Amino acid sequence: MEIPSVLIVRTRVECFAEVGVCSACEAAWNAVRLAGEPPELIDRVCFCGRVSVDRDRPSRPHPSASVHQLRLSTKEEFMTFDYKIRDINLAAAGRHQLRLAEAEMPGLMSLREEYAEQQPLKGARIAGSLHMTVQTAVLIETLTALGAEVRWASCNIFSTQDEAAAAVVVGPNGTPENPQGVPVFAWKGETLEEYWDCAEAIFTWPEGSGANMILDDGGDATMLVHKGREWELAGGVPPTTEEDSEEFTVFKALVRRTMEQNPNKWTEIAKQIKGVTEETTTGVHRLYELARNGELLFPAMNVNDAVTKSKFDNKYGCRHSLIDGINRATDVLIGGKTALVCGYGDVGKGCAESLRGQGARVIVTEIDPICALQAAMDGYQVARLKDVVDQIDIFVTTTGNKDIIMAEDMVKMKDKAIVGNIGHFDNEIDMAGLAKVPGVKRTEIKPQVHEWTFPADGERGERSIIILSEGRLLNLGNATGHPSFVMSNSFADQTIAQIELFTKPQEYSNDVYVLPKHLDEKVARAHLAALGVELTELTKSQADYIGVDIAGPYKPDNYRY
Repeated sequence: MEIPSVLIVRTRVECFAEVGVCSACEAAWNAVRLAGEPPELIDRVCFCGRVSVDRDRPSRPHPSASVHQLRLSTKEEFMTFDYKIRDINLAAAGRHQLRLAEAEMPGLMSLREEYAEQQPLKGARIAGSLHMTVQTAVLIETLTALGAEVRWASCNIFSTQDEAAAAVVVGPNGTPENPQGVPVFAWKGETLEEYWDCAEAIFTWPEGSGANMILDDGGDATMLVHKGREWELAGGVPPTTEEDSEEFTVFKALVRRTMEQNPNKWTEIAKQIKGVTEETTTGVHRLYELARNGELLFPAMNVNDAVTKSKFDNKYGCRHSLIDGINRATDVLIGGKTALVCGYGDVGKGCAESLRGQGARVIVTEIDPICALQAAMDGYQVARLKDVVDQIDIFVTTTGNKDIIMAEDMVKMKDKAIVGNIGHFDNEIDMAGLAKVPGVKRTEIKPQVHEWTFPADGERGERSIIILSEGRLLNLGNATGHPSFVMSNSFADQTIAQIELFTKPQEYSNDVYVLPKHLDEKVARAHLAALGVELTELTKSQADYIGVDIAGPYKPDNYRY
């Protein structure tokens, strides 16, 4: 399904105006009603973004889905509101879910209350690239409640909850006919080309001002600015090679197009950015690499390594959402089966615990001797993939690395083995190699669940494996991600990090920073009452004895929890 772009024009005029609507858009959507300054103005706006101010001009064929700037005869400058989502009429369903999520997100709600008058993000123009879920909707509306302007895209082609995207666009006080929320460019099931078009859109403010902050998950938005600027300064995008992945080929094509339209687009945007806050392990790795090479263009806050993120989102969130994704996708009984968890970091720990909790026998693979020892001491068998591949019923990759499960491994798997990934990108599982296996056949069981059937060979008969979310995040592709309470921790960290970088630019150079310990503890404290937690208070004598302040921080920065 082609998703039409929507560009709404709000303007002050002295008379009523009617704008022609192309036939395809008129058939697909009702005209948008807009309440303007007196006298009231009701415009009919074409959802493809192309309009005619000539009332007598007939409807025209549907043009491309790109957003076009509109100009009407006005006495004052107009403002625009553009977005690109699946169905704005899902907003009511999304708003109900958002309202329930707010009750489970005390961290974000306390920040709204604390900073309501100060408006610390006033003047911030945030380009957000993070899974467009119900929980993210609460984050977005927290950022705007603190004064920010926001444009949003998802950081994964499958992770958007379309009702959440619609609720954010409409906003708490709008209607589908008169949306008053935040521009969102995201829907579940994007193509790679659409994904990168949406990534560009969050940096392209209609009035031309551009973003001055980035809120990122996985580093794609940050990479777009860095690579775009690098290639602009070099005078061109490097040629596409056979080594380029399909996604990197699409990425290069996007930057070529933006350079044709504006050869200085990313260079100018990079100059405005005051900082980026990064959500996940993979994106943090990218930031540290840029910093090591002296290529980081603006300060970065490593939100992932905040204790209230990594020890809660990564572990407890995955403990919840991995099982949710597998169950929704396959409906198989996990108890009694053998599961393999590749990696025993915080994410792997949560995944292994959840599978064992369902009654599975869990085996772990690891490269790190410390993590391997932890897994063994926690009671898991630690083995090499190649030694157990034919014994496993459920495979889960959690590493954030590439080439973890290769095509030659999948050929050796048991019939109907389930293969999924909960690391950020799709390169942990060799999907390209799987598609090249001679005679392999792909069958869609349902969205984001595919059976790959291998032909009979000399040793084995025909057999198949089940791939979840095409090797991308199964907990978001096959389910709805982490629960609200866990994400309240992570997103409170994100909000505080945005405030920190935006309001204190003089304190941060172009390097990667971790959220200060006292702010980490502040986020944790905000969630205690909801769980009925009562903290013991130090006496002055006790605090002096261990060398801390009565109000904290209570641990040194190197404490590992």
